[in-house]
Amino acid sequence: MLTARFYKFILSEVKFDKSKLEPVKVSMSIQKFRTKEAVKVIKDSTVREFDEPTFVKLKGIDFQDGIIEVKVRSRLLKNAPGFTRGFIGIAFRVKDNNSKFESIYLRPSNASADNQVRRNHSIQYFAYPDFKFERLRKESPEAYESYADMELNKWFRIKIVVKGKQAKLFLNNNKQPSIIVNDLKHGENTSGSIGLWVDVGTEGFFTDLKIYNH
Repeated sequence: MLTARFYKFILSEVKFDKSKLEPVKVSMSIQKFRTKEAVKVIKDSTVREFDEPTFVKLKGIDFQDGIIEVKVRSRLLKNAPGFTRGFIGIAFRVKDNNSKFESIYLRPSNASADNQVRRNHSIQYFAYPDFKFERLRKESPEAYESYADMELNKWFRIKIVVKGKQAKLFLNNNKQPSIIVNDLKHGENTSGSIGLWVDVGTEGFFTDLKIYNH
């Protein structure tokens, strides 16, 4: 049972403190949505590669096994290229120098595509730096991607459960995971920070963040 230390990064209940966040190759600001504050994250335009350390990293966190819960919302920037999908997700076990991390992210616009192959690519796992989506898709088709119902510019909750070499992502209140990864590429004995991750052409928002360490 995951009942150990609870980190209170709950942005709807705790006044946001920028000193606890570190933008890495992104711009960051705080936006108000009704009664909630959310972290707004946009990838730096100078970063041309995909699946890079482009996130807002939480300071003072050493996460190995446990649960990460957060509400997210993504929309496309006005100048977003045609291949943009609203990329938004969570990086975890991030090393201090950002040289390694695991990540699961979403492509919300793919979920409503008429093309079934694109729909199957709505959720993505990757591990930086050696196992980005292109390599995983080529070497292990379908193993690290899946479909789930979601939309651009809509709030929804994601929960990532990490234990050893396994990670599961749940959307909203679904009892079954939308994706299961049984072989996290950096192994089971790694730990690190957590990042609020986005990629090209995306304006991402994060709120109601909770972290439970096992």
